[in-house]
Amino acid sequence: MEEQTAANEEASNPEIDQAAEEPTVESLQAALVDAEAQMQTSQDQFLRAAAELENFRKRAGRDLEFARKYGLETFAAELLQVRDSLELGLAAEEASLESLHEGTEMTLRLFGQVMKKFGIVQIDPKGEPFDPLLHEAMVMLESDAEPNTIIEVVQKGYQINDRLLRPARVVVAKAAEENSGDTA
Repeated sequence: MEEQTAANEEASNPEIDQAAEEPTVESLQAALVDAEAQMQTSQDQFLRAAAELENFRKRAGRDLEFARKYGLETFAAELLQVRDSLELGLAAEEASLESLHEGTEMTLRLFGQVMKKFGIVQIDPKGEPFDPLLHEAMVMLESDAEPNTIIEVVQKGYQINDRLLRPARVVVAKAAEENSGDTA
C-alpha cells in the first residue's frame, strides 16, 4: 500500500510532471539544427527568386528596347513599295500627264493597302455630326446644314487600331443668325 501512495504522490506532484515534460539540451539542440536548416533553405529560395526576378527585369528591358528599335520594321518594309512606286513615276521621262496621274492613283491605292494592313483607318467625316473626340473644328460657318454638322474637311484624320492618331480638321455648320430687323 505504501507503494501505491508513493505512486499517487508522484502522479499528483506537479514538479515531477514538469520535470518529465521539460525538453532536454539534446532535444533543444536538435530543434535548433532543424530550424537553422529550414532557415538556410528559405534563404536560398529567396535569393534564387530575387535573382530570377532581376533576370526577368533585364530580359524585359532588352525586349522593350528591341521592340522600340525594330517594332516598325515590317511597316517600313511595306512602305518601301510605295517609295519605289513614287520613284518609278518620277523617273519616267516621257510620261504623259494622264499616265503620271494614273501612276499616282495606283501609288495612293498601294499606300492605302499598306495603311489598312497595319490598322490605320482614314477619318473623312463630311456630312457627319461633329465629334470632339475625332474631329478638330477649325471654323464654324453659318449654313443651311444641320447645326454641328461637318460641312467641309480641311484635313482628313486617322486612327490606328481604334486609337486616334490625328483628328480630322473640319469646318462645322452653325445655325444662321436671324436679323431682328434692327439696322444701325
